[in-house]
Amino acid sequence: MSVNLRDLFLYEAFLYYNPLLLVTIMVWLWGINLWVFAQANVNFPKIFDLDQNHLSHTQIWKCATWMTIIVPTSMTAYLYLYSSGEVSLAASQPVLLYAAFAMALLCPFHIFYLSSRYFLLRTLWRIVFPLQAIAFADFFLADILTSMSKVFSDLERSVCRMVHRQVATIAWFEGDSVCGSHSVAIPIVLVLPYLFRLFQCLRQYKDTRDKTSLFNALKYSTAVPVIFVSALQYHVFPDKWVNLYRPLWLVSAVVNCLYSFYWDLTRDWDLSCFTVVFKFNKPHILSHCLYGRKWVYFWVIGSNLILRCTWTYKLSAHLRHNYLTVFTITALEMFRRFQWVFFRVENEWNKISNNKSSNTQLYLGDQQDKEEEFLINSNGHNV
Repeated sequence: MSVNLRDLFLYEAFLYYNPLLLVTIMVWLWGINLWVFAQANVNFPKIFDLDQNHLSHTQIWKCATWMTIIVPTSMTAYLYLYSSGEVSLAASQPVLLYAAFAMALLCPFHIFYLSSRYFLLRTLWRIVFPLQAIAFADFFLADILTSMSKVFSDLERSVCRMVHRQVATIAWFEGDSVCGSHSVAIPIVLVLPYLFRLFQCLRQYKDTRDKTSLFNALKYSTAVPVIFVSALQYHVFPDKWVNLYRPLWLVSAVVNCLYSFYWDLTRDWDLSCFTVVFKFNKPHILSHCLYGRKWVYFWVIGSNLILRCTWTYKLSAHLRHNYLTVFTITALEMFRRFQWVFFRVENEWNKISNNKSSNTQLYLGDQQDKEEEFLINSNGHNV
């Protein structure tokens, strides 16, 4: 096998398994988030309005463990069978894997954590069709989906090749083919999570008349030109791309990166209580290293800015065929979102706690007023 053909073979194999590998990483990271919340007494079920049967961090890690076993096993089988000349058997491996994941997610029986799967599917439905008031879980999951836009793009291309029976073939090598790298479906799928989040912001403005929601919607709209202008690289002459569209793309990317970074710091996070979430109930080396440490501020702010910029770049077409770079940048974006989750949930928990304290004070004040009124009125009673 020549070097070029081997690279194309590995690129195709990686395309099918890259999305599920990244989803597996995200599940592991979400389990770590829940473990830290449990250690810090952050009542995440109340924040997300979960029922009593919600998944714990150990159950999340159990799911991640099975995914870590199944996905690489299927990928290994695909590579082995293809290299052995069993092309038809190799082509069936990603198809069976995708079918198994779809059935596990949509299974209507009381297995595989039915209530949690129903909550996930219901939240996804509310994200796609924001016909009701937006809950915290709705826009929280929608924000995570924006970090996984490349995952959905690869899923779309993988399913496209499976439907058109192009798995383990060379039919998709041509960029202008229906499932090729020049397909118009790629930027459309990339932009969908941002449009969902934008419509959520508009719905919030309709319900609350808070102009902050409009500025938040503007933030998500800045990702649209980054995605679509970069897609023009495959559809315009090189000179026109270099002289016109690439500078336009660069300006759009800088605006999106800086706007998103500013919003993380000033809106999504509360810098006044940046490390409270790492104050564990019991002594722990992680809490000792993170709680109250100034370096956490600098690390999270600096890494968030850098990874914001790299992810904005990844929304473009320039690195599409360098699958190792694609995987690395997407995994780093998930790590950035993993950090973001801590402080976004902490900020929401502090709001709930403050509102609860305020309500308690108002309740106690009302009780004291009633007692004083009763004592005043009781002074005039007959003995």
